[in-house]
Amino acid sequence: MNNPRVGIATIIINNENKILLGLRKSELDTNTWAPPGGKLDLGEDLKDCAIRELKEETNLTTTADNLKLIGVTNDIFDSETHYITIYYKVDICVGKLKVMEPDKCEKWEWFDNNSLPNNLFLPFQNIIKENKLFNE
Repeated sequence: MNNPRVGIATIIINNENKILLGLRKSELDTNTWAPPGGKLDLGEDLKDCAIRELKEETNLTTTADNLKLIGVTNDIFDSETHYITIYYKVDICVGKLKVMEPDKCEKWEWFDNNSLPNNLFLPFQNIIKENKLFNE
């Protein structure tokens, strides 16, 4: 990769103040926990990407009006892999949660913000450092 790529992530916090995370099976940072998200396609609207990735990965749907921009992270994995990740928070989702891409995600779980797993995806670690998740 010669230039940074753009990633989009959607933070879902339920009415019990728990966050939805998936255990990654992808090549990049496998066996780490991350919110639903993926790569922005060429010419794609940011919110449309968040909605698409949410549906593709979790079977949950939302609308652009329900998405709130909460932050952007600069994520340098190594000398070859660099992402800019745009984070949205959503408060309304509909559908039955399930693993839609079993080759990329082992499972989805809800975590209390005080007991997040240690093995977090680098971009998610970075947004936590900015303290944007539960304070918005």
